[in-house]
Amino acid sequence: MRLVSVVNQKGGVGKTTTVANLSYMLALSGNKVAAIDFDPQGSLTVSLGENSRSLSGMDEVLLDGVDICNVMHEVRDNLHLVACGPQLAACEQKLENTSAVAKRLRKTLKNLQGYDYVLLDCPPSSGFLVVSALFATEEILIPVAGDYLALHGMSHLMGTLAQFEKSLKLKHKQWIVVTRFHPRRRLSQGVIDNLVEHFPGLVLKTPIRETSALAEGPSFGLTISEYRNKSNGSADYEKLAVDFCKGRTIQ
Repeated sequence: MRLVSVVNQKGGVGKTTTVANLSYMLALSGNKVAAIDFDPQGSLTVSLGENSRSLSGMDEVLLDGVDICNVMHEVRDNLHLVACGPQLAACEQKLENTSAVAKRLRKTLKNLQGYDYVLLDCPPSSGFLVVSALFATEEILIPVAGDYLALHGMSHLMGTLAQFEKSLKLKHKQWIVVTRFHPRRRLSQGVIDNLVEHFPGLVLKTPIRETSALAEGPSFGLTISEYRNKSNGSADYEKLAVDFCKGRTIQ
């Protein structure tokens, strides 16, 4: 079982879009997948067609010790969703011993049975929830938009992750996926070249091309493959799922 935190401190880089579509593509190819909405905004829950305000979820797991299996919701064949829950944002204020909560999350995820992939959609921050997710997982997937500003923030993000790993005494396998890619723009290709130069062996082969369908699908609670299965976005996420399964990166 692969336990993966999907993180970026910067918003608008396609983090939730990547979790929803990668999870779906992995499930479509026969893997059993758990997608966990660990962002209080609840965007992953909505993207997969569920109501983030009405579903119980990770808030009950962290606050009340509820078995995570009791808040699993089957949203597609082979794909289960754990919603964020309406009280997830309050966890840090309500919980006095945050390290105990991180350990609870780690034990909860490691005790999951029968799943091939567990993906956590983390909030765009470096707070308590992200630290807990990093403590509980073994891999990190970082979506990076194909523009200069997103690239500019990567050194800070990687430095922050290195500090987390040092303090947590952990070492994660890291992956980078380029999103919002414009193949005809020199800048987008420059972003990929720069990432490969500075982070060799981490950049997954398939970038996700920018398309309006990727932004439209979540409003209908649909993944890109369900919404526009002939689109560039659908083709790209299908290839990305294979890259991620096999660890195929740009060399």
